[in-house]
Amino acid sequence: MSASISAGRSLTGFARFGLIVALVVVFSVFSILTPTFLTAGNLQSILVNNFTLLAIVSIAMTFAVSAGGIDLSVGTAVDFASFAFVSLVLAGQPVPLALLAGLAAGALVGAFNAVLVSVIGVAPFLATLGTLFIGRSVQQLLTNGGNPVYLPPSGVPEAFRFLGHGTIANVPVPLGIAAIVIAGAAAVFAWTRFGRMVISIGIQPSVVRYSGIGLGAPVAATFILAGLIAAVAGLILTATVTVYIPSSGNAFLLNAIGATFIGTTLSPLGRPNIFGTVLGVLLLSIVANGLLLTGLNFYWQQVGTGTLIFAVLAFSFINRKTVGA
Repeated sequence: MSASISAGRSLTGFARFGLIVALVVVFSVFSILTPTFLTAGNLQSILVNNFTLLAIVSIAMTFAVSAGGIDLSVGTAVDFASFAFVSLVLAGQPVPLALLAGLAAGALVGAFNAVLVSVIGVAPFLATLGTLFIGRSVQQLLTNGGNPVYLPPSGVPEAFRFLGHGTIANVPVPLGIAAIVIAGAAAVFAWTRFGRMVISIGIQPSVVRYSGIGLGAPVAATFILAGLIAAVAGLILTATVTVYIPSSGNAFLLNAIGATFIGTTLSPLGRPNIFGTVLGVLLLSIVANGLLLTGLNFYWQQVGTGTLIFAVLAFSFINRKTVGA
């Protein structure tokens, strides 16, 4: 009997920390398979090119999922922020004003979701899916059928260039911004009443409602915040490539969902958490970079990434099943 209990506990512990185990294994495998993987330049590339933007979008997704919903329009918020930013800079407006406009555009996407979910009562999945489709159509209309909006090399302000390629104390600015977003999100969940309320709504909304706390305002604020955070990724993306490409933000959607739910494996109750999401993003970033270095066909890269996500989530299922038993 005691041996069975001990084995169950060991399995539970291994399952719970399956994400960390997967990170160590994947990092070790690629270190052996590709000699350039462990070079300083490649490790920096993982953090700046693979990790940064996905981490910011995934934090936005984590807020939505923590509140018991999901946000399929985070890519739309990225795109709207990118379009507003590029358009104003192209029109000769100051970069700070363009930055504020980009953030406002992302928040506007979140506000639209907030109205659908909190005021009208549409389910988050359907509301944000509708926003995704509407946003895609609006972008097509704004760009005459989906034409990219380029900034000419001579028309790129120094402040714009600094946002995408500058460094502070040898730390790339985009990576520093991602670190601030991550730390800020962690602080919100750990130390603020709003963060605790979001978590409570995600776990037991009926209990929160019976406690006399309205769900509408905090849920609405969560979607607006998610749009605002995703907008930060849109600004960095635009400053990095100096071009706006319609619907390019949707490239982050599936991986953001994957990273968020991979991160739930660190929670005994399978709940979203910032630390888990960050590790999930790091895992996906390492896999994407490592598979690229191995020269594997792009479609097989997607198969490999999907298989890894499935394996980590399977460990989470084992964990919850064992705890339940």
